[in-house]
Amino acid sequence: MRTGEVVNPEVARYGRPLDGVRVLAIEQMQAMPYGTQLLSRFGADVVKIEPLNGESGRGALPAMIDPYGEAVGSTFLRNNLGKRSVAVDLKSAAGRELVLSLIPKFDIVCENFKSGTIDRLGLDYATVAAVHPSVIYVSVSGFGRDAGPYYGLPAYAPVAEGMAGLYDFKPEPGRPPVTSPVGSLGDTATSMFAVIGVLAALLHRAKTGQGQIVDVSMYDAMVALNDAGINYWSMGIDNAGNAPLINHAFNASDGYFVVQVLRRAQFELLADLIDHPEWKADASLSSPAQWLEQLDDVVRPAIEKWASNRTKLEAARELGRAGIASGPVHTQAEVASDPQVRSRNMIVEMDRTDAIDRPILSPGNPVKLSKMAEGPWSRIPWCGEHTAEVLRTELGLGTDELERLAAQGVIRLGGGDAT
Repeated sequence: MRTGEVVNPEVARYGRPLDGVRVLAIEQMQAMPYGTQLLSRFGADVVKIEPLNGESGRGALPAMIDPYGEAVGSTFLRNNLGKRSVAVDLKSAAGRELVLSLIPKFDIVCENFKSGTIDRLGLDYATVAAVHPSVIYVSVSGFGRDAGPYYGLPAYAPVAEGMAGLYDFKPEPGRPPVTSPVGSLGDTATSMFAVIGVLAALLHRAKTGQGQIVDVSMYDAMVALNDAGINYWSMGIDNAGNAPLINHAFNASDGYFVVQVLRRAQFELLADLIDHPEWKADASLSSPAQWLEQLDDVVRPAIEKWASNRTKLEAARELGRAGIASGPVHTQAEVASDPQVRSRNMIVEMDRTDAIDRPILSPGNPVKLSKMAEGPWSRIPWCGEHTAEVLRTELGLGTDELERLAAQGVIRLGGGDAT
């Protein structure tokens, strides 16, 4: 689907579950912006506070050139649909006071700076709660708000992923772990946990009238995702790659497909499908541990011989019809064009504003509600595009005051935001 498009408009009459909820996001990169974009998709009004030259995600590569000649990086492009941008110098006393004046107008304040940074900016929870006692204050950081052993250390997604043991799945002896094997999981998953915390805090406030802190650590979030690895280790399996099951990729005529076989009945279905019914009576293949032991000598050669004259999709479909979980290993291009993905509106296209005639693609909303329309999603904001609009509407600032603040370097009136 494209930005601005509405799918299933017949349910648009229901509105969105977070209509009326307002979010002030003092955020950067992805560990919080991904979550606030999700809140926006459910109807929240998200106003993003950025430095005068834009938050750091705008500086990521690759980049698109915006209509004003400034680069907009890929990290920003995929995490900020549907938001409004207000550019303020938070290091100035006047900029801080502007933001503190805005805060009571919003239900939720979000930040994802390194622990201690927001305190130095004078926008810590105690200060914010003093002007807005029922605020829901969301803090995402590498290691949490408490003064633990890692408090205050910087962290990006691979740091949290590696520390949480996610790179200890299927290690290759003598070779370093592959970092960022699934892109920015440490950011996106942490952000989703933050959204869960926001929704719980909103329910709590609806019952009690009280605000609170939602404290989400990237490290904590990645430890939570490593449930199988930690659990297996506690039960005597050194790494999850040694778990007793078939959970591997196999080669077909045009690439790989994944197969997972957990139970004896599934193994027997596999044996019949690939013309090895004798496996069902073979005592050396009677248990999951034995399937794993003989994976490369017996199981893999047989599966790959069977799949050699099939595409990876054909092999996966035959396995699926037989009751065996399987799927092709897709390239990024294959995901973007997959009819299943497209039918679920899981690709959002935003037209580029530079000379390249190819839209920017971002994932859609994976949570489908029967009484909420898909879209319309608005494009990402240009830096400072809504500064005047928000400060005029929320704080009643006039043109002269806005121009004075801009001349002093406190705010930026940019991105077509005329005074």
